[in-house]
Amino acid sequence: MERFGVATLPEFGFRMQVRYARRAVRVADFADQPCNVARPIALLGEGWTLLVLRQAFMGTRRFDDFQRSLGISRSLLAERLRRLVDAGILRREPYRDAARTRDQYRLTEKGLDLYPVLMALRAWSDKHEAPVEGPLVLYRHRGCGGLTETVHRCVGCGEELGARDVSPEPGPGMASALAGAAGEPQSPAA
Repeated sequence: MERFGVATLPEFGFRMQVRYARRAVRVADFADQPCNVARPIALLGEGWTLLVLRQAFMGTRRFDDFQRSLGISRSLLAERLRRLVDAGILRREPYRDAARTRDQYRLTEKGLDLYPVLMALRAWSDKHEAPVEGPLVLYRHRGCGGLTETVHRCVGCGEELGARDVSPEPGPGMASALAGAAGEPQSPAA
């Protein structure tokens, strides 16, 4: 069955490759692709951004604390924080230290929604990259002390799913995304 001018999503991916074939593709270009995996990679796909988010989830709030814990340059950290604030993932909140008023960075609801993404990366690392002795860090439920896990489930039947159990298909936003990918005006919701 053909929908939106493509028979399958892999065929659609091929068409996107052809679109970018005339020039080198930058990670920022992924934001223009009608793909719900590529678009967040444009914002989050750079390693420092994910590490800044990890620190935010661990309770780091202040610029100097981010820099000290990560060992990142001030200019690179400032750019990553600015991008996360502009995207609505972090928000700035003023605080006063002994010398002056500064900003601290707090996760927004949109930012908090990225927690399962980081935990999925952690689970993959624990399974495939951990030392023989086991995971580097354990994540425990504050309420009962049990270890945590990341699970992908079907909303219809509740069954736990793996890659072979899922078939992607174009969703309701694909038509407007394809229109944008073709250079046509997009609806404001796209």
